[in-house]
Amino acid sequence: MSDGDTVWQGKYLSVIKQGSWEYAERNGDIDAAVIVAVDDGHLILVEQFRIPAGRRCLELPAGLVGDESQGEALTDAAARELEEETGYRPASVEVLGEYYSSPGMTSERFTMVRATGLTRVGEGGGDDKEDITVHRVPLAELDAFVASKRAAGVGMDSKLLALIGPRL
Repeated sequence: MSDGDTVWQGKYLSVIKQGSWEYAERNGDIDAAVIVAVDDGHLILVEQFRIPAGRRCLELPAGLVGDESQGEALTDAAARELEEETGYRPASVEVLGEYYSSPGMTSERFTMVRATGLTRVGEGGGDDKEDITVHRVPLAELDAFVASKRAAGVGMDSKLLALIGPRL
């Protein structure tokens, strides 16, 4: 993937030096899906502890593509991750576009999708290594909900700006 020299490589990440630039990249060129799931005027969000941030963070549901079965379609992975994390199964998943999470620090990219036609089929919460709290937030109350979580010390994933940014 990179044209630089590998400074350090772990199981999931590598640190690359290219000229005077240092950056992280995910091993294996794995894609990720970030899911905007709207259910009857409510946005589905997840909250979980994130070790790098050192706190619980409020996020859009998301997950890796192909981490459980090689060759998995992005829309299938998004539907699988949404159900695993939130308990909601989508009738359809629409690709909205590819984005880079922090292009000055990492080559990591993700594809944002919209999931619609949601049916609650379980509790969600992720797998046995995750402690995910599911939030179903009325769209009209999203700003206030985010503000209350921020005031409580919850970290905010920057991808939430895609939803609240246009109203700034």
